[in-house]
Amino acid sequence: MDIRVNGKNVNYKNELTLANLVEEMGFLGQRIAAEVNEEIKPADQYANIQLKNGDQVEIVQAIGGGQPDEFIVAGQTFSSRLLVGTGKYKDMAETKAAIEMSGADIVTVAIRRTNIGQTPGEPNLLDVISPDKYTILPNTAGCFTAKDALRTCRLARELLGGHKLVKLEVLGDKKTLFPDITATLESAEILVKEGFDVMVYTNDDPIIAKRLEEMGCVAVMPLAAPIGSGLGIRNPYNILTIIENANVPIIVDAGVGTASDAAIGMELGCDGILMNTAIALANNPVLMASAMKKAVQSGREAFLAGRMPRRRYASASSPLDGLI
Repeated sequence: MDIRVNGKNVNYKNELTLANLVEEMGFLGQRIAAEVNEEIKPADQYANIQLKNGDQVEIVQAIGGGQPDEFIVAGQTFSSRLLVGTGKYKDMAETKAAIEMSGADIVTVAIRRTNIGQTPGEPNLLDVISPDKYTILPNTAGCFTAKDALRTCRLARELLGGHKLVKLEVLGDKKTLFPDITATLESAEILVKEGFDVMVYTNDDPIIAKRLEEMGCVAVMPLAAPIGSGLGIRNPYNILTIIENANVPIIVDAGVGTASDAAIGMELGCDGILMNTAIALANNPVLMASAMKKAVQSGREAFLAGRMPRRRYASASSPLDGLI
């Protein structure tokens, strides 16, 4: 029997009453209201209401006011706003420990034979970061042409069984690793038309960021500083302008060096932070992963709280009137 419960299709092998459904959902004894096929049902009749194939059920409860602070990418909700990479760790054990400590839901992987581990006897990265536990984000790291980036995304889709979410980056030169914007725009347009959900690495140009959004990219990822530099956010006002003009998630990608950099990005209003080198090349990667997790969380809370205005002169915390 197929029924729709709170907007989701659910299959049940056995017949069930509305009371059975309420109990199975963990709401037994709680104050709720239920509707079957847009008709509100009295609570004392739940046990007598037999659900049928195709029924639409809504079960609601009271919660605190306000909108939930959700991080949504391509229609999927994630609990962590920290995204992490998998390169530069000393071994697979350290990779696994750091990623687990970070609390990340989205983990990027490069599509290479040496990275995925097809060599007989070599550890397999996808065994360490299982797609059953994490959302794997294949990236086109190391691609310097649109052609190579497109091939990599298509191979990733095949490798991961039809996976649509990809991180697109097309690099301009090996010294700076700045994005080749012309090739990025070309690749993004093609991938979107082919049905990919594209998270795109770009520079901190607000005009280009908006154009990539308008093309259909599901997230725009401006650099904070050159990849792997650890210099922090070099141009916060451009990042802020990108955020203010965006209707898709803005995720700082590249250049974060330490926890304060991550917090600054989140305080600006970024939806998330992606990093790899800052964690992997720390003296203690696992401890740094913990620090980054907390920095992203605290930066987000500070943004939502709204900081005090900056003032040129002092403003006493305690009243000055009535002093002896």
